[in-house]
Amino acid sequence: MKALLDRARTFTQRVEDDLGEFRKLAEGQYPEALFITCSDSRVIPALITGARPGEIFELRNAGNIVPPYGRHGASGEAATLEYALEVLGVQDIVVCGHSHCGAMGALKSGDDLSALPGVDAWLGIARPELTPVLTGADDDPCLADVAQHNVVNQLAAVRSYPSVRQRMRDGRLRLHGWYYEVDTGRVYELDDDGGFRVHAG
Repeated sequence: MKALLDRARTFTQRVEDDLGEFRKLAEGQYPEALFITCSDSRVIPALITGARPGEIFELRNAGNIVPPYGRHGASGEAATLEYALEVLGVQDIVVCGHSHCGAMGALKSGDDLSALPGVDAWLGIARPELTPVLTGADDDPCLADVAQHNVVNQLAAVRSYPSVRQRMRDGRLRLHGWYYEVDTGRVYELDDDGGFRVHAG
């Protein structure tokens, strides 16, 4: 923590080297995309994409889960999606899963999460759609398969929002599914056939 605090305290000095860019950021944000990914500390959207401040709007939570439209109760995910579309006008949404994901690992192994009721309830949103993968012909699906299926399922949840569907019909919004390998840095993209292929660059 000390290293983090030290870097935060010297941030102003580092900003002074490019103060013009930061003053421009104060005028407003105009991100190109909404990037939905896991809160895992090893997954850093700006590092993966090379994005500068103001270029991507982020939504992060355990398992990169998006509650379907109309789910009861307030949702930070629904609010972020709504703001990204209605206020910021993003034209691309990326749902990015990743290797070594603790949330997907817990679902895969059927961990007892009774000591973590909040986590259990949250993962319960994704559990039903992953059941066919977890109980299918393959008795022990690999974690990558579970995480990639979850990306596909969360893209479907994003599409359940009327504002998303309308923008897609109008050609104003594109959806993308990504899978990030923590140990190699590779980014795989969901293709039209439903498979994930290494991003060619």
